[in-house]
Amino acid sequence: MLIRSILCLITVLFLASCSNYSVKNTQAKSDTVSLPLLHGWHDGEAVLYITTDVSDQAVAKAENANYAPRLRDAVPNYPKPPQVKTVLERVYAFPNGEQSKSVFASVPEPLGHLSQDRHYSPLWLMYVVVWKEPSKAKELTSEEAIFVAEDQGLVTIERTDIVLNCPIIPFPIVD
Repeated sequence: MLIRSILCLITVLFLASCSNYSVKNTQAKSDTVSLPLLHGWHDGEAVLYITTDVSDQAVAKAENANYAPRLRDAVPNYPKPPQVKTVLERVYAFPNGEQSKSVFASVPEPLGHLSQDRHYSPLWLMYVVVWKEPSKAKELTSEEAIFVAEDQGLVTIERTDIVLNCPIIPFPIVD
């Protein structure tokens, strides 16, 4: 019930956006706020998301999000056996600026209330992707592309203990 209440709150907060996009929503509006609408990638497709909370204070400041150190409690002890499932999913960030869009390992499919996707979670454990030779950097638009670049020796991937609350936006985009 708490998760449902949080999701309803996020929906209400999202009714207005700082983006050039508009969002089609059938819910009644009473109060609105503006939130930055961010762009990312999942399996070669563009996704939109918001960042509301981060477990690292410097990242929270950079993302203009709430600093929520307790989110770090969601990080399991490593090495974690593969059969142990957590609420965290993987998001890949590029800290040296070679790529501005993060890559998400999952999104709800389909977007919205009809999703039955058990892999998606709005809580993300950040992995940083660093190009060994920044001059060879190119846009990576999927987790698979990141793994291929790692196998080719082009990037390194490092797991952090930074947890972010970044829900994928469930509304259709209208240009």
